[in-house]
Amino acid sequence: MSNSLIDIKEVDVTYPAQGFGKKPFKALTSVSLDIRPGETVGLVGESGSGKTTLGRAVLGLAPVTAGVIDYGGRDIAHLGRRERRALASDIQVVFQDPYSSLNPSLTIEQILAEPLTARGVAGKTARTRVRDLLGQVALPADAAGRLPREFSGGQRQRIAIARALALDPKLIVCDEPVSALDLSTQAKVLDLFIDIQRRTGVAYLFISHDLAVVRHVSHRVAVMYHGEIVEAGDGDQVTAHPQHPYTQRLFMAAPVPDPDRQAKRRVERQRLLAAQAAAGQA
Repeated sequence: MSNSLIDIKEVDVTYPAQGFGKKPFKALTSVSLDIRPGETVGLVGESGSGKTTLGRAVLGLAPVTAGVIDYGGRDIAHLGRRERRALASDIQVVFQDPYSSLNPSLTIEQILAEPLTARGVAGKTARTRVRDLLGQVALPADAAGRLPREFSGGQRQRIAIARALALDPKLIVCDEPVSALDLSTQAKVLDLFIDIQRRTGVAYLFISHDLAVVRHVSHRVAVMYHGEIVEAGDGDQVTAHPQHPYTQRLFMAAPVPDPDRQAKRRVERQRLLAAQAAAGQA
């Protein structure tokens, strides 16, 4: 019996044709990936690689046209709305943009209480839970009565994380959750994700275009390119000693503080691009 929390098996995602004469777009091809309880699996790739589509498939927001997403012994790839809502207590999401993911007209207490109210939690119990959630993401209790616009980007993302934690999920899909933040704030939020995982045992599917980011938080890493996983394995191995040419390009594209090393990386990346182009023409 598998010890995976969620097991993605040979999944295809194809979007219908948009417009006359257009062909359907196949975003994912035979993607397989599993996530274990309490584990972070980093999913990395450039824009258009299919990484966000895989996250959306797990959340029931992308059309799975083949394959299985096994959670708790059942295929959740084609659930109806009612079944998907019931699954929300187990699988949550933190989106990329903390500015647009929070309702600007609601107080933080109202935002955090929404998923609790939907589950029948109300009154004093909900308010106590909101205070607990604010504490988990290192925000003061008086934040509950304020509006999202009163917070910085990093603080708003902490609020989004608190909302995702409200129902004690087993898995959170993190879709580029730090890419809109400055570097110092990124580091603090990444450390918060790690701390929350240690305390709660929640698992993450952590989606990013940045190898350095996924290296910081991930136990295992999978690399996506043109809708397929081209390399997967231990996080330190994949992010520090990549084997696939595409992963090597991502590694070389990551900035480093040393100008000489950065120049060498730039040259090596150009060499890899040229070699790949030549192989494609052969």
